[in-house]
Amino acid sequence: MTTSIRAVAITVSDRSALGEQEDASGPALVELLREAGADIVAHEVVSDDLDPLADKLREFAERSDVNLIITTGGTGLGPRDNTPEATLRVIEREAPGLAEAMRLETLRHTPMAMISRGVCGICSGTLIINLPGSPKAVGESFAVIRPVLAHAVALLEGDTRHVSKTG
Repeated sequence: MTTSIRAVAITVSDRSALGEQEDASGPALVELLREAGADIVAHEVVSDDLDPLADKLREFAERSDVNLIITTGGTGLGPRDNTPEATLRVIEREAPGLAEAMRLETLRHTPMAMISRGVCGICSGTLIINLPGSPKAVGESFAVIRPVLAHAVALLEGDTRHVSKTG
């Protein structure tokens, strides 16, 4: 069984959603996903509003043509940083190892990793991953999870064969 990654990238930013600031992290994420062999189903920019963000995550997770959603932005300590809460509202099971690994590895680059609140989990068989909002943080975080994305998505689609570390 070969599973292809069918991804949605969601930038969570009030300023970008209002057109006040160009979205830099979303296009960076889309490029990284393409380099990893993913098909990009959609890329959207949304505000930090909790309920609409949760609705958007659920809407994409329930689509049969999506098996991965990665958000960028809204994971900090600011009062409008609602991405983790929106994700927690929709996921059925957490995948904490992904978030833990990203924080641990990116802490080597910046102490700001300690205040990232991103979570990861599964909704309707779709993996949802929260990344921080800067292009640099997206690149560093994505590098941590890239080696396991295809296997994680395959597991969610029922391919439970084990893969070795070398392939």
